[in-house]
Amino acid sequence: MEINMRLFFLALAAAVVPGQALAANQVALDNNVFVERVSTDATGKQRVLLEEPKVVVPGDKLVFVLNYRNASAQPADKFVITNPMPSAVSFADAGDTRPLVSVDGGKTWGLLPQMTVRQADGQTRAAQPADVTHIRWAFQQPIPAGGTGKLMFRGVVK
Repeated sequence: MEINMRLFFLALAAAVVPGQALAANQVALDNNVFVERVSTDATGKQRVLLEEPKVVVPGDKLVFVLNYRNASAQPADKFVITNPMPSAVSFADAGDTRPLVSVDGGKTWGLLPQMTVRQADGQTRAAQPADVTHIRWAFQQPIPAGGTGKLMFRGVVK
């Protein structure tokens, strides 16, 4: 199954805008998505390449990069970025960061190891990365005026 990348990126762009926080703090976001490919050279050495995804298929590994910049003359306090997971992608990890996640469409939040999923029979089980519906970074420190940074998470095309 191929995914129409134009529609996919439009949905992602709409998903990462932090709404109220953007207007209040003037923090600009720039998002990029790359497909991770492994290339082997003539000597057999493997390299990991991040490429612009033109077409992706189930199993492709994606890297989402969110660059932020406080364009205001004031620190951006209590800034939050909430990113719904695209429906065609399963969450894999968020690198060195520990974002809050939701496994119920954004109703409740916590660290992944603390989350549970209610099954059809009423039993609960530990949440898995594939259960993640949303990711949230809540900045504990103000972003200084002119301050920049980068957040990253990975996913796998379903």
